[in-house]
Amino acid sequence: MAQGSILVADDDAAIRTVLNQALSRAGYEVRTAGNAATLWRWVTQGEGDLVITDVVMPDENAFDLLPRIKRFRPDLPIIVMSAQNTFMTAIRASERGAYEYLPKPFDLKELIAIVGRALVEPKAAANDAGPEEAENIPLVGRSAAMQDIYRVLARLMQTDLTVMINGESGTGKELVARALHDYGKRRAGPFVAINMAAIPRDLIESELFGHEKGAFTGAQARSTGRFEQAEGGTLFLDEIGDMPMEAQTRLLRVLQQGEYTTVGGRTPIKTNVRIVAATNKDLKILIQQGLFREDLFFRLNVVPIRLPPLRERAEDVPDLVRHFFAMAEREGLPHKQIDVGALDRMKRYRWPGNVRELENLIRRLAALYPQDVITANIVDVELSEPAIAPASDEPAVPDQMGAAVERFLSSYFAEFGDALPPPGLYHRVLREIEQPLLGAALVATRGNQIRAAELLGLNRNTLRKKIRDLDLRVIRNGR
Repeated sequence: MAQGSILVADDDAAIRTVLNQALSRAGYEVRTAGNAATLWRWVTQGEGDLVITDVVMPDENAFDLLPRIKRFRPDLPIIVMSAQNTFMTAIRASERGAYEYLPKPFDLKELIAIVGRALVEPKAAANDAGPEEAENIPLVGRSAAMQDIYRVLARLMQTDLTVMINGESGTGKELVARALHDYGKRRAGPFVAINMAAIPRDLIESELFGHEKGAFTGAQARSTGRFEQAEGGTLFLDEIGDMPMEAQTRLLRVLQQGEYTTVGGRTPIKTNVRIVAATNKDLKILIQQGLFREDLFFRLNVVPIRLPPLRERAEDVPDLVRHFFAMAEREGLPHKQIDVGALDRMKRYRWPGNVRELENLIRRLAALYPQDVITANIVDVELSEPAIAPASDEPAVPDQMGAAVERFLSSYFAEFGDALPPPGLYHRVLREIEQPLLGAALVATRGNQIRAAELLGLNRNTLRKKIRDLDLRVIRNGR
């Protein structure tokens, strides 16, 4: 006995055949059409318990058809398929009342499972349509990792659930937070961001909750905090792992009770904000170290989203490059094209600075190079060789460095025979290897101290001090 009737609309006959066979084997009655007009006729005749439709069809775009279907049959669940696998596709599908969005190619088992859920508990239609400017698309990429993120974001747009975004520096955590706000139901309210790592620890509570006149030395007037500024909108707490314990306790109270008091104040203030937090740290490790409250973590980690580093989605590099070149051109920089070799070179690069590093590179290429076409040779000049993905799992530090350390240790202990060597071995070894290590990093990066600092994992100012202390000669362009 059939479990339900499904209407499939796609202009690709092969996809219609595959879906017909898979759904029929799963026990459903299936009718397929190659255009939107036939699908609309079936819907108006009351046929079908569920619709599966492609976005682009020969006679009408499904995003134009979906609102009519939802007005005519608001309880009819609709699954949207698309080869245009962008963030805006997922958002438009959600805004127009689709039950689910599936990027092509899709997994048939996943589709069957979604069909089963949709027939049991269909979603309510979405109401308000949000901004649709494709040129202002906030997130770029067609990789499987990004498709998963798009689908999660689409489900979250009409909710106020607290979200925790985890990812390395430069992966776009604030972009995701802004997308949740700009395309969500709080879009009419303010979006307020605060970076915990950028504010002195003794001022964080005042920054978050505001303070009263005379609350502390220098508080000459009442000051509004970020919670008050974000009222009715979204508060983005960036680098939440750097929040001091005292502020964590106050934030937990806000999340539990929905109210706070200003620093020096006594009257509780009700708050109505959506919280989106972000970190590049492992908060579970911080919890074990006693640096982050476990109860606060559970309050913030309602919906976790992990942003992959760019090296894990190298297939997105070409789309990102074109996107950033288009942005640069709109800002008045010259139009540029990029050849296949240059794109391949970028896809093999490790991108320690992630998407932010790629964006900065593209702006530099657009601004500084007169050539109309960016070639692999130009990209080679800009990218440092040590950041290229290694061909094997060999460590990044050369074997010669390890051998040098072993030789030094052997000579060090041999110097004293059976007697116990004096203390300070760590610093002696460090002095022996630090100078050649820093020198090698500077040679590899052609004297670029910013890239050398990134390669070594050092602060740029720390590297500069070490260069001065060790009297290193900065080599540029291999000379």
